[in-house]
Amino acid sequence: MPAEEFVAGWISGALGLVLGHPFDTVKVRLQTQTTYRGIVDCMVKTYRHESLLGFFKGMSFPIASIAVVNSVLFGVYSNALLVLTATSHQERRAQPPSYTHVFVAGCTGGFLQAYCLAPFDLIKVRLQNQTEPRAKQPGSPPPRYRGPVHCAASIFQAEGTRGLFRGAWALTLRDTPTLGIYFVTYEWLCRQFTPDGQNPSSGTVLVAGGFAGITSWVAATPLDVIKSRMQMAGLKQRAYGGLLDCMVSSARQEGLGVFFRGLIINSARAFPVNAVTFLSYEYLLLSWG
Repeated sequence: MPAEEFVAGWISGALGLVLGHPFDTVKVRLQTQTTYRGIVDCMVKTYRHESLLGFFKGMSFPIASIAVVNSVLFGVYSNALLVLTATSHQERRAQPPSYTHVFVAGCTGGFLQAYCLAPFDLIKVRLQNQTEPRAKQPGSPPPRYRGPVHCAASIFQAEGTRGLFRGAWALTLRDTPTLGIYFVTYEWLCRQFTPDGQNPSSGTVLVAGGFAGITSWVAATPLDVIKSRMQMAGLKQRAYGGLLDCMVSSARQEGLGVFFRGLIINSARAFPVNAVTFLSYEYLLLSWG
């Protein structure tokens, strides 16, 4: 399988991650904590209590890990299309694959990404939910986790191997169909604004990537809320009996609107992050091709 697809996926994933992580931190806190009145309140309190660095909690670990998982997504997607259509990335503009093939390849990449992503995403969410200021204040308790390695070791010690995969089922259900939608949206928009047989312009890639990100996150947000809550449930001695119990309990306590918590900031983050991700991915493959 062409290694370039995986390398380009890693680099583009890292660029998108750096751009989107502050938004992701706010989103995770809104989904898992009830101390904020909304996006602006969360941002103001985070900045006042933790400074600008508070928005980047948990980012160092994703740079080395979740960005690699992004390479799995793009690498598996591209190579799944290669198997399904027998055409390389460069040949697909002249012989576009069917949207069914694109959707199946995207779902395959999403499924395998979720399997690889689960432990890394759990650690990221746990670190993002630590609201202690970076500089220790007199009399304030130390943060529960001192960093990603300590977080992983603590989860393993307290919850075992299964603890590292808490929320993995919700993550799989979130990513498998929505990443199929993600790539179909991107391909459809690129084809609408690109002459047959030509590569899409940078502007087209940016717009198509941005709207693909928004579309997929609109579909993914309900399960993203459940995923984040289940990942934090281990800190509350198994607050939920499983995915279905988490959904029912959340709806009973907070109404159906809880499943769309973080949707606005998810969408605001999704456009620039995925625009940059696709632009860098396409540029790298075109340069290496």
